[in-house]
Amino acid sequence: MNKQHKIFKVITIVMVVITLFLAGWIMANQLGLVKGYDFGAGSYYYADIPTEQYQQIDKEGAYQTSVPKWIYYVLFFAWGWLMWRLWVWVETRNNKKDFHN
Repeated sequence: MNKQHKIFKVITIVMVVITLFLAGWIMANQLGLVKGYDFGAGSYYYADIPTEQYQQIDKEGAYQTSVPKWIYYVLFFAWGWLMWRLWVWVETRNNKKDFHN
């Protein structure tokens, strides 16, 4: 196992530990929940919430951002492009390894 492989393995382990810690911390602190409603974060995709109640939730406890919507679209496409470039880089790197073996 070469040095670069060990570094990537350590980075992966650290990222997994950080992710699990943050997920536990978010659940323990009940972040993302609206007080007084019996459904959790993300459950509104599956729960039948009357329209009036949803509009009330949206006005009362929802996070309001000052970031324009177009920025979210730019970030979404930038992330997609970045992941595509990463994928191309990994594939060409693997092809070079296969070619030399």
